[in-house]
Amino acid sequence: MQTALEKLATLLIRRRFGFAWATFVVTLVGAWLAQGLSFQQSIEALYSPNDPQLQRFLSSKRTFGGDEFVLVAYPDAQLMAPEGLARVRALADRLNQIPGVAGKSTQNVADALAPPDLPFALRLMVRTQAERLTELFEGILIGKDRETTAIVLRLTPESKASIPRADTFARIRAVAAAHKPRAYVVGEPVQVHDMFRYVEQDGGHLFRVSLSVLALVIYVMFRSLRWVILPLLVVIVTIISTEALLVLTQMQLSMVSSMLTSLVTIIGVATVTHIAIHYRDARLRLEPEEALRQTLIALSPAVFWTCATTAVGFGALVSSDITPVRSFGIMMALASMVVLAAVATVLPTGVLLGRAGSDPSASPSEAKLTGILAKITWSIERHARWYLAGAVSMLALAAVGFTRLEVETDFSRNFRADSDIVKSLSFVETRLGGAGTWEVNFPAPAELTEDYLDQVRDLAERLRALTEPPDSGLTKVVAITDVLDMIPTLPFVKNSLQSKLDQVSELQPEFVDGLYNPSKGRMRLVLRARERQPSEQKLEMIKRVEAEARKTFSEADATGTYVLLTYLIHSLLRDQLVSFALATAGIFTMMSIAFGGIQFGLISLVPNLFPIVIVVGALGWTGLPVNIGTAMIASVSMGLTTDSSVHYLRGYRVARLRGASAIEAVRETHSSVGLAILFATLALVIGFSVLTLSQFVPLIYFGGLVSLAMAGGLAGSLFLLPAILIIIDAK
Repeated sequence: MQTALEKLATLLIRRRFGFAWATFVVTLVGAWLAQGLSFQQSIEALYSPNDPQLQRFLSSKRTFGGDEFVLVAYPDAQLMAPEGLARVRALADRLNQIPGVAGKSTQNVADALAPPDLPFALRLMVRTQAERLTELFEGILIGKDRETTAIVLRLTPESKASIPRADTFARIRAVAAAHKPRAYVVGEPVQVHDMFRYVEQDGGHLFRVSLSVLALVIYVMFRSLRWVILPLLVVIVTIISTEALLVLTQMQLSMVSSMLTSLVTIIGVATVTHIAIHYRDARLRLEPEEALRQTLIALSPAVFWTCATTAVGFGALVSSDITPVRSFGIMMALASMVVLAAVATVLPTGVLLGRAGSDPSASPSEAKLTGILAKITWSIERHARWYLAGAVSMLALAAVGFTRLEVETDFSRNFRADSDIVKSLSFVETRLGGAGTWEVNFPAPAELTEDYLDQVRDLAERLRALTEPPDSGLTKVVAITDVLDMIPTLPFVKNSLQSKLDQVSELQPEFVDGLYNPSKGRMRLVLRARERQPSEQKLEMIKRVEAEARKTFSEADATGTYVLLTYLIHSLLRDQLVSFALATAGIFTMMSIAFGGIQFGLISLVPNLFPIVIVVGALGWTGLPVNIGTAMIASVSMGLTTDSSVHYLRGYRVARLRGASAIEAVRETHSSVGLAILFATLALVIGFSVLTLSQFVPLIYFGGLVSLAMAGGLAGSLFLLPAILIIIDAK
């Protein structure tokens, strides 16, 4: 009587053409649906809708209209001369013509120090207060050296702009690049846009590169064009089907989900590699159809559990507070299971269609690799306890590294050092001041009073005291009182507070409205700080500002894009630990079910925990900070490295059930499954290494560190796992 697995294998082979046609139709429909897949590119998309930090940001945006500013800065030795100020106005005029720039809100030092068409009293004030005005705009429109200036552009809300935001930035950069000397473009909106731009570009580029590299690797391993095409078909079907499912469930691609196509490619190729090697060995004694049937019977459980544990590893990311990481986990968990369906429906027809070149061949290096695996087996048989002792010592050392982990909140470090955004930030923060713009806002009366303004003035002065040390504190504090205090009190002239506010509005349009909203009852101070500084200093500064403001205004809140990005990345350390714990618990449960006991569940964890603990501990010891990419490696690597353990334990259990001793079973597994594990891990490592070509630094870290974890997982499966089996199972 046939078992369920035998029936399934027979069904897949007999009905292979029907399954293949059904898959073809589904893929065509999926390709049409996948065209509706969108890419979410807003800062709000990085946060959970109910997150308090996001709520503060959105509240300020509604109150003060949002602060999407872009700075265009450049050096000019003759800046303060009439011709220098004329050049500032000329560049500002060109920038104001760009769609998406709110030209009436543009600020530049020429208009600030010599505003056109002012009443006599204000013209007199500007002349007499020229030095104070220059100090007011120092660090914003002019540098301390008086030879560096910045034109501050306010962006039109994206919903009201006539062209896409990307086109606006491209035109601003084109004007800046054409300016003599070259001008530099910075600002949080530009940084966020560049992040998404690099990620989106990398998605397609990395997919093509990983596909090409893995195709070459497969050909070298199997010397068969058919076995190059088959895994690629599995990958294409999986990607299209997954993207179609994302559209149907109304999910969007986000910052880290650009890795979707590359990761699916890697997982699909590794899965087919195991099947190819087993099928090739079966073909030495069986006809193609029976060889494939026996392969499906033997490997179906292992393939199912490898896909399932991979899905659990990615699924653990749903615990993240960062929306892109959470959605990426869901997408990849879904894709991992779609790989299983694609393998079942694509491979039978692909393997058995025709005869020419249908069998994978052995690579020239296999004999040498088999000899190396035999030597490893010999070494493990004699030194199993030493291997375990060495692993325990390394784990203890790595565990200490966990206590030294740091979080990277310098947003500029998400980009390569030679990128335009990093060069621009370096120029601005060296010559002008902090490039990070944020705020602290607090309640205000519907009508301003002198007593209230005294409180605002006092708070501004206390915050300015936080500018020390100069390389880590605030670089600028702007309050409504800064300009109000410059308005002179003249005899026989109306000098009411409202009159002064009106004069300030004439002098600097939108200055008052940008700081005070009487209808919403809120006032704010606009702050500037260095973007490129260590995370501890940045977080400490935000907390100090908020604490200082709450001494006077108990409901004061610090917010802004600068603050959002800081807290976003700071939550990564918690994400790493929680998702890792969930992945470990989930995979332990699944392995216990797969192999019928808690003992094998525990045994399977050791070789998989080992490389991850080592890699993450090494981050702490080397001082490599945790960023968006490294925050995902623990849970993701846990799901991927388990694949080797599943296939190894399957081979070991089969040998033991045939009556082999523990040592004999290890020898047999090393000589058969060991080679498949080696080739599959090679494909994984090479595939993940492609991510190091990214322009987005977190993806570089992710690719490099997961590659190390995969290599460590291979060592765990070929050294630690057999050592544990020899010691424990032999008893």
